[in-house]
Amino acid sequence: MPFVSAAVNIFVCLSFAAACAKTPTTPTPVASSTPVRVLMLTATAGFRHDSIPTAREVLTSIGPSNGLAITATEDLSAFTTSNLAGFDVVMFNLTSGELPFTPEQRNALIAFVNGGKGFVGTHSATDTLYEWPDYGRLVGAYFKEHPWTQQGRVLVEDASHPAAGVRDSFTVEEEFYTFRENPRPSVHVLMRLDAESVGASGDFPLVWTQSFGSGRSYYNALGHFESTWRDARFQAQIVAAIKWAAPIR
Repeated sequence: MPFVSAAVNIFVCLSFAAACAKTPTTPTPVASSTPVRVLMLTATAGFRHDSIPTAREVLTSIGPSNGLAITATEDLSAFTTSNLAGFDVVMFNLTSGELPFTPEQRNALIAFVNGGKGFVGTHSATDTLYEWPDYGRLVGAYFKEHPWTQQGRVLVEDASHPAAGVRDSFTVEEEFYTFRENPRPSVHVLMRLDAESVGASGDFPLVWTQSFGSGRSYYNALGHFESTWRDARFQAQIVAAIKWAAPIR
């Protein structure tokens, strides 16, 4: 019996070691059989960022391997109740200005998120639709100014949140935004600017999430430069945000 027991122990140990050896330390993205369907709007009625083509290229490129199906558009007619029903997340990517949505289109977007779907905004999504208060609540704040276009440090406040995408604080060259009102009292801040890194003081949230009715909203103030969109750390944030915002299916 001792011989049998020893043999069993050796077999178990070898099996455990083999299993561990087969487990990758960093999971490889695998395309989901039910990808998150994203309607990505890049329309502008104000300033138009040079990084828009890069943002579209990057997201449509990395989407499939990360379980995302990206549909990019600048056609506002896509914002109807019937068309939005085919998507899980609406993304306002580098939008700007008073986009000419009809009242019906505005209602369709708010109902989409309020009913349990997701919204993701990047950079100048807060420089969009100032005359529509419901949109202001959806995105979380309105742009005020960008006093620092330089290297700055982004501090991760809540690395455990599923929409964070990164765990460690990082330095990046960006056009850092401030907002008309600090959104912190009404949103959950994931990241903020390290004010000292740009020679300033104060509280400057950059990335946040919030509930919106039965849905979810996420905003990330980064994305001004093409280099930001090609940064794997930023890509990880956006992928995590979209997946978090999407309803569970």
